Amino acid sequence: MTTIAAQYDFTGKVVLITGGSRGLGHAMALGFAGAGAKLAIASRKIDSCEATVAEIRALGSDGSAHAAHVGKWADCNRLVDEVYARWGRVDVLINNAGLSPVVPSSLETSEDLFDKVIGVNLKGPFRLTSLIGPRMVAGDGGAVINISSTSSIRPAPDTAPYSAAKAGLNILTVAFAQEYGPKVRVNCIMAGPFHTDISKSWSRTEGFTRAARAEFPLQRAGDPPEIVGAALYLASGASSYTTGSIITIDGGSSYPKAAHTAAG
Repeated sequence: MTTIAAQYDFTGKVVLITGGSRGLGHAMALGFAGAGAKLAIASRKIDSCEATVAEIRALGSDGSAHAAHVGKWADCNRLVDEVYARWGRVDVLINNAGLSPVVPSSLETSEDLFDKVIGVNLKGPFRLTSLIGPRMVAGDGGAVINISSTSSIRPAPDTAPYSAAKAGLNILTVAFAQEYGPKVRVNCIMAGPFHTDISKSWSRTEGFTRAARAEFPLQRAGDPPEIVGAALYLASGASSYTTGSIITIDGGSSYPKAAHTAAG
């Protein structure tokens, strides 16, 4: 029987994380490095990727930096070729890169901005999974983890394209789980409010803090390291009977205390 410690040992495994140089992706990269994995870090800014790789090496693991815009299929194709040329395999793919601009209104959302939001949040994960999934099936198998958002089930007008893209990512999770199973497990983490670069404009404001204390069961937003445990679980043998699942990590914010009180 495999021990729990052995299940969470990623020595010899290769993990590709998009958007891996900051926020949730950065936290997951360091978490997997601490568990022995080698990391391929991808984002649009190569300097940020290289800085993260330096942190990974300081933890005693190794990594590679890759500049890629996942909203562009040509970049996805090149990224996959680079990672396989460097490491020879991908055991875990984490589709984390995201773009969540706030717009004044739907009418004022430009076609270019709409396409960018859909491209990064939906098109990229689709392309990368479709490229890597078959290679995992042909090899030793693997795991795909999509990073979605609770806005996919609780949309707001000022982020509607983002919410729609993340809802689509939830759907892709289930579809890819069927397409690439049983050797590849595909799951999703539906993240709620976290203190990241994307959310810093609102998550530390007095208004948000007050609302969180009043409505969220945990009364706060999350910190990036708090997503790492779920990612390690979904990538490990501990989740061997888990696929096509969407795990919510949101401090209970999807179901505010007021809703529980009313229901009770």
